[in-house]
Amino acid sequence: MEFPKTVITAQLLSPPSFERDIHLIEYREDPLTRMLCRINTKRTRRIRKAPTTDFSEIMAESGDCPFCPQNIEQATPLFTEDFCPGGRIRWGECYLFPNLFPFAEHHATGTLTPRHFLDLDQFSVEMVIDNMMATKEYLSRVYRHNKEARYPIYLWNHLPPSAASILHPHVQILVDRKPTSYQQTLLQSSKDYFLKTGRNFWRDLVEEEKKRGERYIGGKGSVAVIASYAPQGNREVQVIFREISNLAELSEPEIADFADCVIKLLRGYKQMGVNSFNLSTFSAPLGESLEHYSLHAKLISRPVLQPFYRNDTGILERLHYEADIEIEPEVVAQTMRECLR
Repeated sequence: MEFPKTVITAQLLSPPSFERDIHLIEYREDPLTRMLCRINTKRTRRIRKAPTTDFSEIMAESGDCPFCPQNIEQATPLFTEDFCPGGRIRWGECYLFPNLFPFAEHHATGTLTPRHFLDLDQFSVEMVIDNMMATKEYLSRVYRHNKEARYPIYLWNHLPPSAASILHPHVQILVDRKPTSYQQTLLQSSKDYFLKTGRNFWRDLVEEEKKRGERYIGGKGSVAVIASYAPQGNREVQVIFREISNLAELSEPEIADFADCVIKLLRGYKQMGVNSFNLSTFSAPLGESLEHYSLHAKLISRPVLQPFYRNDTGILERLHYEADIEIEPEVVAQTMRECLR
């Protein structure tokens, strides 16, 4: 398996001494999709004119939060009775209900905890298990109700820099008739690799990364964890399921393995000074078990929540679809290994 990379240098005279300053810029290519990213680790030292602030008081303001216990029964919508008797799915502390402003044919929201705010080291394995078990029930109901809606996505946005509009910890589950363009690329590229080699790319990737040791982080039971070679977001980590291809196939032990790794990764982010992140799954269609594809999730960090933060999505990402990364995946892997031990 190849991990293409081109390294070029850029030179300038850096103030205040105006001595020669040489920057190494890596152009990396994803081994499956061929998507590009560029990495310059010196960019982590650039000036960010945004003061840090204690947000503890804001986080405690839960009076009008629709997901807090005193409001959730009255402030969140209900599923139709034919879809879900009682209107909501309950699993442990998780409430799962329709998204008030859907942007998919089937779009649900699920809370992770009754508490209004949690820092990254305060989430528990049990919270994630309950939430994903409720998600699995929701997917089962969607598939029974509408066989044409087959492409699920599990999304977790934490805090406003991740594009979360509500502070209270929650996830979103979308199910559409067509995959996103990136998901379609993953499915087709994985199939092409299988037809060419007779092997599953994702299993090969895990074995190759484990052998190389540069970006392999660890794992637990049914999942493996690696830092992406050509990331599309900062501190990007992939959690890859070894045996299954779609989100609805998850067993409770597999969910528990996933939850355990995610919680440890969030604690790793906390150690790195991160407090906002995105997580997304990439699944095969509901009702299909694909030999050539493996269910996986990506986790990326977002800017630290503060009054005026620099957004980490720049003009290259939005208009050229090429990520601008400032932290080497190998450094991310080295830090995260300690958290997964």
